[in-house]
Amino acid sequence: MKQIIKIENLRKKFGDIIAVDDISFNVEIGQMFGFVGPDGAGKSTTIKILCGLLSPDEGTVNIFGMDIFSNKKKIQNNIGYLSQKFTLYGDLTVDENIEFFAKIHGVKDYETRRNELLQFTRLSEFRDRLADNLSGGMKQKLALACSLIHKPKIIFLDEPTTGVDPVSRRDFWKILANLLREGVTIFMSTPYLDEAERCNYVALMNKGKIISIDTPAKIKQSTNKTVIKIVCSNIKKAVNILSKQTDFEVQLFGDSLDVIVDNYKNDYVKIEKILNENSIDVTTQRNIPLSLENVFIIKVKEESKQAV
Repeated sequence: MKQIIKIENLRKKFGDIIAVDDISFNVEIGQMFGFVGPDGAGKSTTIKILCGLLSPDEGTVNIFGMDIFSNKKKIQNNIGYLSQKFTLYGDLTVDENIEFFAKIHGVKDYETRRNELLQFTRLSEFRDRLADNLSGGMKQKLALACSLIHKPKIIFLDEPTTGVDPVSRRDFWKILANLLREGVTIFMSTPYLDEAERCNYVALMNKGKIISIDTPAKIKQSTNKTVIKIVCSNIKKAVNILSKQTDFEVQLFGDSLDVIVDNYKNDYVKIEKILNENSIDVTTQRNIPLSLENVFIIKVKEESKQAV
């Protein structure tokens, strides 16, 4: 497939803080590319650079085979951008917001396209409602509709589902799936690793650096490990003991714990023995594949050890 975004050796500092630290990657046409990491990882800064809203200190950004800073207007006319915060006009209706963005992008006969987008985002019945009176999920769908009015070839989404209720989040993902079918390339940042599982390609980012980049499946395979999910009595005590008495990576998830091991059968015998010796009863245990969240925690800890 043809590359639509090409980034090489990108760096950006704000004072003494390195927001983006020498990152390079490519995105192919029609992909959903997930940019994943915690707050402060450098995701939003990178997206703003890709949209021509910030200038990097070093590195190159090519979109559609053109340098973003030499061809900013031409590129911006063919991309859409949805920022982290709701940036539309609360005192305008749904219809009026879309009309406003259509005129900014020079879309003259926008009524048909607007109707399509309202139906697409399931906002048709709310077209006369002020944006300030929409729910969080509906505001995000309106923002998406506004960013799609000029039929962009790439849509940049900066944590689009943060703070959105589960039903609206699911609706939003259905919309994104339809955009992919239409051939739109999606570049999305998210702190949610379960969302990253849906992407064609994923870059895991931490402290300005890309710590892993590949398909979700290959990233999970890269550790050659597996997970034992355990529900037991006194789970906090179990985490503390296993962390101290074994070399396994132990991660607490609600009322269960994940123990990252090399071999399920052999390693569980050791784990069960330690728990029994400390009067901790195992309620259930099962072997499951690694999630991206498991892998991300592993790789962040590996990076921390290397930095010491």
